[in-house]
Amino acid sequence: MSTLRIGPHEVWPPVVLAPMAGVTNAPFRDLCRAHGAGLYVSEMIAARGLVEGHEKTARLARFGRGETPRSIQLYGTDGRIMEAAVRRLVNEMGAEHVDLNFGCPVRKVTRHGGGAALPWRRRLFQDVVAGAVRGAGDVPVTVKLRMGLDDDHLTHLDAGPIAEAEGAAAVALHARTAYQAYSGTARWEAIGELKQAVTSVPVLGNGDIWVAADAIRMVEETGCDGVVVGRGCLGRPWLFGDLAAAFDGRTVDSAPPVGRVVDAMRDHARRLVEWHGETVGVRDLRKHVGWYLQGYPVGPAIRRRLVEAESLEQFEDRLDELDPTIELPTDAIGLPRGHQHGPKPITVPEGFWRDRDDPTPLGAAADLLTSGG
Repeated sequence: MSTLRIGPHEVWPPVVLAPMAGVTNAPFRDLCRAHGAGLYVSEMIAARGLVEGHEKTARLARFGRGETPRSIQLYGTDGRIMEAAVRRLVNEMGAEHVDLNFGCPVRKVTRHGGGAALPWRRRLFQDVVAGAVRGAGDVPVTVKLRMGLDDDHLTHLDAGPIAEAEGAAAVALHARTAYQAYSGTARWEAIGELKQAVTSVPVLGNGDIWVAADAIRMVEETGCDGVVVGRGCLGRPWLFGDLAAAFDGRTVDSAPPVGRVVDAMRDHARRLVEWHGETVGVRDLRKHVGWYLQGYPVGPAIRRRLVEAESLEQFEDRLDELDPTIELPTDAIGLPRGHQHGPKPITVPEGFWRDRDDPTPLGAAADLLTSGG
């Protein structure tokens, strides 16, 4: 398999960290990068918030010291706003890769026509991608899609070629619909269909990569040029080391003992505290505790004590209470992790289905910042 090229960036192994709101901040990206190479994309920010100077948006857009390439995901529904936001990211904040989110399945976004709904409006989608590409100049812009809103309103085979024609450097597909949300099984055959439709830029596959062997199987079954990994790395930053080994021809699906998990948690905690300060850093780590210990027979009491720690010292002291020799049961390797909600009914604005070629921007309400992809 050849090296993945995204604009000027050579990515080997051909692995991309999926942006996850509240998760893929600079400390987490650095932690994952320490285990294996790839492209590590920041959590999503709102184009409108960046253009209007929102302080929280600017904070979310920060990169770590020495981070390269500086990669960030942007969400928006208006081509002019998107162009201005990307220009600022590139010229003022040093972004070297911009990914556009058209995969968000959350109701409060789709009901305004944003996220995974927006590609249904083909002309508007075209204008948003074109605006981002104009604003980026020589910096590559990529596009993240879902299959569509539901099985009756699939969009990936329209949206992929449109993005390609407007200058996107790669197209990624989460092989679920917005209706599915994160439930059920990703339909990898849709990735193969998109690969047949988009021929001049890389196509990346996303969905249900829980262990490194899944990534190899996805490439073999779909012909995609690389993989995007999201929930599979939650509490498992070493997955990126496994993926590097797998793409080099060595089969590794790590199931480290608790001692190694504790080392990763300690490292993660220290990075978060350095980045956010102690109070916010320790609080931010709480959501990761369950992911790190998923499947390990350690009992609820110590999990609760870790989540309730109020300082870095207290957290590290409680880590020492864990038995480092405990192994992960074989049947727990590769289990899904993270949220798995869905399916959920889809809500879109009144009149949204009438004209797929209406280029009219959807308004500021569609630019609400939320998680998803």
